[in-house]
Amino acid sequence: MTTTSYKKPLPFPTHLSKPFWDAARKHKLALQKCSKCGTYQWYPKSWCIECGSKDLKWTEASGRGTIYSYTIIYHTKANPAFTEGAPFSIAAVELDEGPRMYGNILGCPPGELKIGMRVEVWFDDVTDKISLPKFKLST
Repeated sequence: MTTTSYKKPLPFPTHLSKPFWDAARKHKLALQKCSKCGTYQWYPKSWCIECGSKDLKWTEASGRGTIYSYTIIYHTKANPAFTEGAPFSIAAVELDEGPRMYGNILGCPPGELKIGMRVEVWFDDVTDKISLPKFKLST
């Protein structure tokens, strides 16, 4: 797929988030993990949210989690590109490693979603350089 065919806004990787996007391109979910206290964190920061250490390592995560909360988008006027495919679901997924991450939920009709459902990451290769993490129900 090329950038010109993808109509929705794309992330802009920074020096801090580049390892995350590099891993996503390889269909791996990476999180920062503190070498001092062992806390996993999302989204990328320069310090540990638990102890303040700057000794953070990018670590491959399981990609599995539980729906903590969700919303169903029926329409949006903010960006017409999001109208295509509506209704769709966006969930706060509590990853097995601890942090919560937002993402689309695929393969489940919005009316059938429930808090507590198990999900796993799935990567959508939207361009030659960007793969977006999304979630589908665990099998």
